[in-house]
Amino acid sequence: MTKKIDTRAVGLDVGLAFIRWLTGAENLHYGLWTGLEVTAGNLRAAQDAYTAKLFGYLPAGPLRILDIGGGAGETAKKLLALGHSVEIVVPSPFLAERCRQTAQGAKVNECTFEAFAGSGPYDLCLFSESFQYIPLDESLPKCARLLAPGGQVLIADCFRTEAYKSRSTQGPQPGGGHRLTTFASALEGSAFAIEAEEDITEAVAPSIDLEQALFHVLGHGVTRVSDEIRSKRPKSHWALAKGIGLFLSRKRRENLMERLTGTTRTSAAFHKYNRYRIIRLARR
Repeated sequence: MTKKIDTRAVGLDVGLAFIRWLTGAENLHYGLWTGLEVTAGNLRAAQDAYTAKLFGYLPAGPLRILDIGGGAGETAKKLLALGHSVEIVVPSPFLAERCRQTAQGAKVNECTFEAFAGSGPYDLCLFSESFQYIPLDESLPKCARLLAPGGQVLIADCFRTEAYKSRSTQGPQPGGGHRLTTFASALEGSAFAIEAEEDITEAVAPSIDLEQALFHVLGHGVTRVSDEIRSKRPKSHWALAKGIGLFLSRKRRENLMERLTGTTRTSAAFHKYNRYRIIRLARR
């Protein structure tokens, strides 16, 4: 039986290797660009500033923290160094393994938050750019069950504004997340209320411009090589295109080229369609 190629795992592996080469760490989150020139050389400083901002919203510790969607384990590693105990929930087998290597001392659960069977109790449920991937009717109610009395929820993520209609009508746009209005409605019917909140959209939005600039460099290389092969070796170009088609559907190829050469992913578009909020919730 032919095994399906895990393009997501390959992409994560390559992406993390590039980020590690560029910054010396495997952070997958946005950067905080206040006071920094938006260049690749400042990416590590921007991501460190983001982490410092996020940690400024931690309740007094030491804490029992459930890191939901723990990325490659960089945030958990820093939390452990501060004396907190950390348990990670991450659905990707590849990222789960990176968490085990990076955040040694943290317990790693390789599953979705919806399937997580832990009982806690925890002092903090942390969603650092993972809240948007979990249905609202699952996330807040489950946090209420997992948290100890006085436990809190800390969210740092994108939320959609009312300007965003749908992907089908507007095409791919940067950012993502639950609509702010939908989140507000879910919060009203939950066990939680907002204790602290900050909008950092302006500070994180330049991350989109930097990311797209890097993709454009890759896109230029791909396009340049493709054009050269097409003009000098048309039969080889045809065979190469056919070979790529065996692994990627036409839609995926189009999406990839849009990512590599497109112009819709900008900080201005991010600011229009998203709000990036840090929100700390406490029980009512």
